[in-house]
Amino acid sequence: MLHIKRTDSNDPDFAPLVRLLDADLAERDGDEHVFYAQFNKVVSIRHVVVLYENERPVGCGAFKPFDEDSVEIKRMYVLPELRGQGFASQILEELERWAAESSFSRCVLETGKKQPEAISLYLKSGYAVIPNYRQYAEVENSVCFEKHLAKAR
Repeated sequence: MLHIKRTDSNDPDFAPLVRLLDADLAERDGDEHVFYAQFNKVVSIRHVVVLYENERPVGCGAFKPFDEDSVEIKRMYVLPELRGQGFASQILEELERWAAESSFSRCVLETGKKQPEAISLYLKSGYAVIPNYRQYAEVENSVCFEKHLAKAR
C-alpha cells in the first residue's frame, strides 16, 4: 500500500532518503557535485513529502519558495529498485498540488543532464525547458524547467 505524508525537513524519514540522493548525485556529477550541493541544503524546508510503500519510506521531494508566485522543486528521489513504477510522478503531483493549495501558480526546477530519467519525468509531467536561472545560468550540465499550475479547488 502506498501513501504520501506532507511534512518538513525535520522528518526522520526524509534525511536517510536525502543521503541516498546525495550519494547518487555525487557519483553521477563527479567533481561538479560540490557546486550543486551548496544549493541543496535541507535545513528549514517547510514543504517536504515522503512516499511510503507498506510503511517503508521509498521516495521524497520538496519545494521552497522561488519568488512571489513560484516554488522550486527540490530533493526528488525514489529508491533505485523501485524506479519506473510511477512513484516519482506521484511525489511530483503531490508537491504541485500542495504548491497550488498554497497559492503558488508555477513550479521551476533544475536537474542535471546526467540525470536522464529525471529529465524524462519532468517532460512527461508537463514541464517545459526554460533558460537556466540564477546560479545555474552559465552551468553547462544544468537543465531548468517550469510548469504553470492549475488553481487549487
